[in-house]
Formats: sequence, C-alpha cells, structure tokens
Amino acid sequence: MSDEKLMSRKKPAYPVQEKLDRYLDKYSRKIEIPIFYEDLLRFSGSVALEDEYGEDTLWVRVYYPDFERQEIDLSLKKVYSILHSDGSERILEYLNVDAVDFCTFGNSKPFRIKVRNILNDNYTYFYVKKTDASRVYGLELEHMLSPYHLNFLVYKNTLIEEHIPGIPGDVFIKESLPDLSESEKAQLAKEFVKFNERCMIRLLGDMRSYNYVIIPVHDFDHVIYRIRAIDFDQQSFEGKFRVYLPQFFKENNQMVAMVTEKLQDHSVNQYKIEERSIVAKRILSSGTRIKRLVSCAKNDTISLPENVERLKGELHEYTSDVAFKKSNSMGEILSTALDFVKRNYQDMSMKQIIEKKF
Repeated sequence: MSDEKLMSRKKPAYPVQEKLDRYLDKYSRKIEIPIFYEDLLRFSGSVALEDEYGEDTLWVRVYYPDFERQEIDLSLKKVYSILHSDGSERILEYLNVDAVDFCTFGNSKPFRIKVRNILNDNYTYFYVKKTDASRVYGLELEHMLSPYHLNFLVYKNTLIEEHIPGIPGDVFIKESLPDLSESEKAQLAKEFVKFNERCMIRLLGDMRSYNYVIIPVHDFDHVIYRIRAIDFDQQSFEGKFRVYLPQFFKENNQMVAMVTEKLQDHSVNQYKIEERSIVAKRILSSGTRIKRLVSCAKNDTISLPENVERLKGELHEYTSDVAFKKSNSMGEILSTALDFVKRNYQDMSMKQIIEKKF
C-alpha cells in the first residue's frame, strides 16, 4: 500500500485545551519562555543547507537583522537554560547560538537551534515548534510508555523540544544496514519488532524511516541498536489502523525483510508479548499521571470524526474488544487500547500465578 493512500494529505493543528493546559502546568511542562515561534519567523534571509553529498536537506539557515539578532540570541540562550538547567542566567555568558535553521518540510515546520558551550565547544540542539495538542500527547506518551524520557516545554502557542540524538532511520538503512554482521541484523530485527508493537499500542502513526533514529550502543564486546521515535505529529489522528504499524510503510521495507529473514515466527510473537508486557508495566507504574493524561485526551478533539469511526471499527475487528465500538473520541480509543494491553497483561499474570499454585 502506498503512503499516499495510507496517510491523509494534511493534518490540522489542534489547540491545547484548558484541561490539558492544567495537566502541563501540574507536571512542570508549562513554563513561561522569553520567545515565541512567531518571533523566529521574522528572519530576513536564508541559505539552503546541503548534506555531505550536495543534496538538499530541506532545511535552510536563517538570518535576522542585526538589531534583532542580539535579542533573539539572548532569548534562545534563556530557553536553553530553562530546558536543560535551572533557568538561571548565570550560564548564559558561556553559551553561544551558532545557528538557527528552519525546516520547510512537514506539518510542524520547526526551527532547530544549535547552542554551543564556548568553554569546551560542546554543542547541542533544541527545537522550537508551533504547539499542537496531538503532538503534546505524543510526547507525554513517549515519556511514560517508551524506554526513553523526553524533555519539552509548552507555553501558549510555542513548543520547545529537546533534540533526540541518533542516526536517522533512512540514512542508517541506506548507509549502515548492509554492513551489519548477521548477529547485529538479528538484534536490530528484534528491536524493529518491538518498536512496531510499541507504536501500535500507543497509537503513534507515521513512523516512516525518517521519523525515527537508530542508536548504536556499545555493550562490552559488541554493539546493540535501539530505535527511537523523533516525530510525534501523528499521535492518534489517522483512521487507518495500518498507519500505526511502521511495518506497512514502504520506507521500512528493508527492515521488514530483515525481520522475515532473521526471525522465526515464534520469535516474533515472543518479542511482541515481551513489548506488550513492558508497556503494560509502564502503564501501571505511571499511576495517576497517565490516567490524568488519558482523561484529557478523552475529552479533547485531536482527530476528525470520520477517522474516529474508521479506527474504532478496525481496532474492534483486530482485537474483538467491543469497548472500541463504544468509543466516541480518539482519546477514548487510546484509553481502550491502553486498557486492553494492561488487562491482558494482568490476566496473563494471574493465569501464571494460578498455574504455579495448582
């Protein structure tokens, strides 16, 4: 199935409603910042950025008038301090904003800010985006249900995200995947199965290869690979169930072929069960925080009515759980999906206890 048929042409941005705003405030995600997304749009010039092969990256480096640049740089350094430190100004003299880049591709059209520590030349990035409620839900769910914590801030119409380091999936598949050893391919195949399952459970869509990164981790005498999502724009929006399964995007065909080649069916099923169990444990350990987030989503509008109708029908067909058919919003579908995984884990745990006892 082609991506044109799989994905909607354009996803609207949804505002952060009052209940979600209170949630963000409670968990220190809502913090006043000195600059907004619209402020960065006032650039006076730009230069296209190319990769090492001379190909367009779809990013441009932007420039501001001299009388504005100093104020913008200071504000961005303050944002860095709020995001990564205690928000004080004592570190600002050691920071320099090396670049402000703007992406012309995709829904979010983010700014990428490169900040360097002048004492040691270490640098990092963060992103400035327009606030979108579905993206906020995606970031929070990633923080609670994935193996990785996420640092981000929301203030009015501006979203600040930390940079997630790693090798873009499309680059890794093209340049590094062919050179992996057979055991490394088998390990990466296992990771892709788990990543695929995790995205499906929490309804994170559009995980084409350029929307996740692959992270090599050196462990004693070998390298293991982790897969981490970097784009949360398509959290709980699309009506087609396949959108939430990375295996159905053509950009991931080589990863799917590797899974087929390296893993037997019973191993694939084993890894799926492992990931469902891990996610269920995270749901249970997140306690009231995830309950509050899901409560916000259940009463929010983050998708189109026709998408809600289609997805709840397809999920009912996939799981045979009638609770999906009773869902009236995308948040209710998400809640039902998480409850389904949690309930199956608890039922299996109880079954194992009974079998051991008797």
